[in-house]
Amino acid sequence: MKFKHTVIESMAVALPDEVLSSAEVEQRLAPLYERLKLPAGRLELMTGIQERRIWPAGTRPSDASAQAGRAVLAKSRLASAQVELFMHTAVSRDMLEPATASFAHRKIGLPATTQIFDVSNACLGFLNAMTVAAGMIESGQIQCALIASGENGGPLVEHTLQTLLEQPLTRQEIKPYFANLTIGSGAVAAVLCHRDLAPEGHRLVGGIARAATAHSELCQGDTHGADSLAMQTDSEALLVAGVELAQHTWAAFRQELGWATADFDRFICHQVGRTHRRKLYEALRLDLAKDFSTFETLGNTGSVALPATLAQAVEAKAIKSGDKVGLLGIGSGLNCLMLGVEW
Repeated sequence: MKFKHTVIESMAVALPDEVLSSAEVEQRLAPLYERLKLPAGRLELMTGIQERRIWPAGTRPSDASAQAGRAVLAKSRLASAQVELFMHTAVSRDMLEPATASFAHRKIGLPATTQIFDVSNACLGFLNAMTVAAGMIESGQIQCALIASGENGGPLVEHTLQTLLEQPLTRQEIKPYFANLTIGSGAVAAVLCHRDLAPEGHRLVGGIARAATAHSELCQGDTHGADSLAMQTDSEALLVAGVELAQHTWAAFRQELGWATADFDRFICHQVGRTHRRKLYEALRLDLAKDFSTFETLGNTGSVALPATLAQAVEAKAIKSGDKVGLLGIGSGLNCLMLGVEW
C-alpha cells in the first residue's frame, strides 16, 4: 500500500500517574518466589522492564482514549469540527456494545458529523486504523481523522497476581502467565489529514501487511468476571514465530517503499521487552543505535505501545524533520504491519 496525500498532523500521549515497578510486582509475589525458589529480580532481568503505569480503579478505556484525544486536539492546528472520522483502536473496550468509540467520541467532544467505530487487532489496532484513515483520505471520502487508543492493563496484571498466588502452580505452569506481568497502561492519539490541511505534516508513505494465523493460539486473552481480564501466552514460541513473520514482512516492506535498510534513520518497533527487541533487530540486521524504546518505563501497552513510543521519540527530538522512520508493528494473531513515515 502506498499513500500520496496523507500526513500525521499531530500526536499526543496520556499516561497514568501511578507507577508499578517490577520490584513491587515481585514483592507481591514473594510467597510464590519463595515456594518455587525463584531468584528476585528475574522479571526486570529477563524483560528489561523496570516499571509500568496503572490507571486509577474505575478508569474505562474510553476515559483513557478520550484523555489522549483531547490532548492531541489541544496540540493540533485543526479544529474538532474538522474531524470526519474517529476510531478507538485499543484491545481494551468499555463493553461489547456499543462501540467504545461512542463513549470516547462524547468525552472528547467531537461533532455529530464524525463517523465513529472501533478497530481491534491486538497490538496492531492503531497502525491498522492509520491505514484505514489514509485509505479514506486518499480516496477523497474524508479530509481529517482522529485515532485514539486507551489501554487499561491494570485488571490483567491484578488478576494474574491473584492467580499466581492462589493456585498451586509449578515453575512450568507459571510460564504462560509471565508475559502478563509486563503489561502497562497508557493512551495515545493522532490526527491524520490530507496534506492540503497541514502542509507541514509528516507524510505517511505506505506499508505492507502480512498474516501468519497458524499461530493464532500462541497468545489469547479474554474477559474474566466483571472487571478482570485473563491472558495466557507461549512467549518462547510467539517470539520465534513473530520474528520469522517480521523477516518476511521486512523484505516486502522495503520493496514496497523502495527504501534500502540504510535509508532508515529511525526504527520504532512494538514494545515487548529487551529480548524481543534484540532478536528482531538481529534477524532483520538492523542497527540497534537507530532504535527508540519505552518498554523500560512503560512496559507493553498493547496497541498504545508503538505509536506512543513514536510520539515520545519526537518529543525527545530523537526524530527530526526529514527523517525516514520505520514503524515495525506485530501483534498476536499473528499479524505484522510495517509503515514508513517521512518526518
